[in-house]
Order: sequence, then C-alpha cells, then structure tokens
Amino acid sequence: MKFLRNWTLPISMLTGILSYFIYTGIHALDGTHAFMLRFIEVFQPLLLFCMLFVSFCKVAPGELRPHRWMLKLLGIQVGSFTLMGLFIALLPNVPGRVVIESAMICMICPTATAASVVTTKLHGNPSAVVSYTCLINLTASIAIPSVVSFIHEGAGELDFLMSFTLIIGRVFPLLILPLLAAWFVRYLMPRFHRQILSHPDLAFNLWAVALSLAIGITVKAIVHSHESLFELILIALASLLTCVVQFYLGHSIGKKHHETIAGTQALGQKNTIFAIWMGYTFLNPVTAMAGGFYSVWHNVINSWQLWKERKMGETK
Repeated sequence: MKFLRNWTLPISMLTGILSYFIYTGIHALDGTHAFMLRFIEVFQPLLLFCMLFVSFCKVAPGELRPHRWMLKLLGIQVGSFTLMGLFIALLPNVPGRVVIESAMICMICPTATAASVVTTKLHGNPSAVVSYTCLINLTASIAIPSVVSFIHEGAGELDFLMSFTLIIGRVFPLLILPLLAAWFVRYLMPRFHRQILSHPDLAFNLWAVALSLAIGITVKAIVHSHESLFELILIALASLLTCVVQFYLGHSIGKKHHETIAGTQALGQKNTIFAIWMGYTFLNPVTAMAGGFYSVWHNVINSWQLWKERKMGETK
C-alpha cells in the first residue's frame, strides 16, 4: 500500500497505457468499443466533477481572491497566445503552422482541475490555485474566440458569441457547479462536509483514476492518428517546450511572491481535456494531439515533484 501511495501517478499512467492495449487486443471485446467510448465520455466528466467537489470542500469562499502575481501568469498565457495568433494571421501559409497552433493551445489552456489536488500534496496554497483556475477559465473564454476569429479558416462559422458560449458551456459544469455544490454542503450540510474532510486523500485517489482514463484516451488518439511520425514528433516537442517553460515561469513568479508551489502548478498544470477539445473545435484537429502529449509531460513533472517532496519529508 505504501508503494502504491508513493507511486500513484506513474502507476496510473502505466495502467492507462496497458489498459488500452490489453482491451483493444482482446478481439472478443471488439463489439463493446462503442459502448465503452460512450461510457468514458459520461464517466470522465462525472469523475472530474466529484474530484473538484471534494477539493473545493477544503476551500472556504473567503479564501478565493485574486493576487497580483496572478496577473503575471495571465499575461504570459494571453500574451503568448495572442502573439502567436497574430503571427499566423499575418503569415497564414507559414511552414509548421500546425506546430505553432499546437503551442498556442498549450499556452492558453486553463489550469488543470487537479492542480489544487497536487498543490495540497506538495503543501502549497490550494485556495490560490482555485482562484487562478477560475480567473484563467473566464479569461480564456474571452481570449480564445477573440484570437481564433482572426486565424480560423472557418471563422465565419464560429463567431465570437458562439465560441464564447461553447467555452462557457464546457467551463460551467466542470468548474462553477462543483464550487457551488461545495459551498452548499459547507453551510447547509456540515456533517457531510466533515465526513468529506476526514478523507484527505480522496481527491487525489479520484484523480488517479481520472489520470488513467486520460492517458488511455491519449494513447488511443496517438495510435489512430493519420499524421506523419515527423509531424507528431514536432507537436510532441512543441508541447514539451511549452510545458517546461510554463512550469519554470510559474515557479519563478510564484517564488518572488512566496507562492512557489501555487504559481508552479497554476501555470504548468493544464486541463488537457479542454486542450484536446479546443483543437478539434477551433483549430486544426491535428493540434488536439498537443493536449494529449502535454498530459504526459505535466504528469511526469508532477510525479517527479511528488517524489522530491516525499524524499525531503523522509530526511526531516
């Protein structure tokens, strides 16, 4: 059990990979693929909702407030996304456009729903991460339609209002509703609220299951991709570069404001499900692969951070 607790994320990632190949390798189950895909489409959002609900139960409404350092993180995400978008708008036939669009997705993508869970495990400030998660989701809802309207080949089909409505439709059920539900339980069902808080690792365990599903979906997307190996490698490298840069910048900015862990997770950890959806909906569908690759990179970094934190705790 101690081994499983210490290596939860790598085990979850490996489970997701092996589960996909084992499941698809059993041909007697071929007739269940459509059902399983539909099941995951319903179960995964429900799982994320529960994970966020448990995490938000630990955060009091008064703790949710913006901080000055969050403006710097917003500037990095919106600024880089806008600059790359303007570059594509000026040079629409630029070589490697799909790679640039992949980087755009990775930069503007909102903070992961599990960021507060990891922040808690690393003994950071989860309320700050929740605050930034709300801010970047609302900011991305405005920034994405504004920029995409200039570069999307089918911009006439998706105007600003329609794009904004689509994004809000994705954000509200998986961010605002769990927050409202957590506050409802905090004030009107205090006994149930105390029971949730009595299980400190519940949100982390839910995330482990969600991570396995996310990695399995990522593997499926890569296996069924019709893109060339060279293009996939470039997209993977673009997502890796943006991942490392954002973790580094988040760490640097957070450290200056005494919120090292919160700043690192808020900027580095991404809602890759949103990134994949954004690629399919607003840009070249190939760019959705960037979200899948980013899911691997940021979870590898999170695994290393948790391992480092555990080692530091053992030496004290």
